[in-house]
Amino acid sequence: MNTRILRAALALASIAVLAACGADPAVPRSGPVVAVNPLPPKAREITTPPGSDRSCDAEASLRPGPQPDPGAMPPGSAMARIVQKGRVTVGVDQNTYLFGFRDPATGQLEGFDIDLAREIARDLFGDPDRIELRSVSTAERLPALQNHQVDLVVRTFSVTCERRREIGFSTVYYKAAQRILAPRTAGVRALPDLAGKRVCVTFGATSSGPLFTLPNRPKVLGVDNWTDCLVALQQGQVDAISTDEPILVGLAEQDANLQVVGDPLGFENYAVGVPKGEDDMIRFVNGVLDRIRGDGTWQRLYAAHLGALGPSAGAPAPRYSG
Repeated sequence: MNTRILRAALALASIAVLAACGADPAVPRSGPVVAVNPLPPKAREITTPPGSDRSCDAEASLRPGPQPDPGAMPPGSAMARIVQKGRVTVGVDQNTYLFGFRDPATGQLEGFDIDLAREIARDLFGDPDRIELRSVSTAERLPALQNHQVDLVVRTFSVTCERRREIGFSTVYYKAAQRILAPRTAGVRALPDLAGKRVCVTFGATSSGPLFTLPNRPKVLGVDNWTDCLVALQQGQVDAISTDEPILVGLAEQDANLQVVGDPLGFENYAVGVPKGEDDMIRFVNGVLDRIRGDGTWQRLYAAHLGALGPSAGAPAPRYSG
């Protein structure tokens, strides 16, 4: 073997040895890559509680009058305007399992609130599908009504005196206790366990209020949607989530490592949001709610969507103010 062939063979052997060792002298070595779990978009700490005005009877709403037949709304009414438009536009959620979420198998919005909105469309048009479902975040509910981007909001919308100054509300169609969602191994079992912890809520929700009343309050992180809270909890960026029990149960249904714990921090009353000044629409919606309480529809919707919450206590009785 001549010298040139020998040198080529040695070079090839050296390359083979280096390749076998997984090293390339031309590529610099780097340290191990550290996993990065960024916070959800727009996440920030909430440092002040929401208002707690109790100067009104928040649950009281306008008594329904004679309910018009579908498609035959009184001239000049908000309902007639919607019927002329050909569809009712309703602000809903697409991120809250059980109440308003997008089914990954069908791509359709489903849940208790979604079907409740369809019952309103049924009484307006005689057709539950004459509806435009528009996704809004918790914080977008009030502006969407104030700016008339939607005709109604049906989105786990708790009625409060502060909100009543800005918009109108129907009677209450669901009552929910506020509780805590935490990993089973986190050691969070009751309210005192939240001291010094990080708790997630959504912007614009009333859920942060009770947290600020705790003797040793936790750090409160705000995000856009409850699924953002779920991701933050799964990534260890918060220690717990606190909101209405039905929402928490829906999140726990998506992750068996989580559980709903603790005594109620308070109670929330869900109602349909209506633009300010549209009293005729409030009375009409209350007529729809009266119908579904009386004909078994409310119970049917509960059985179809909220069975994970346990046996139903029935629809809340309406409270009227005039």
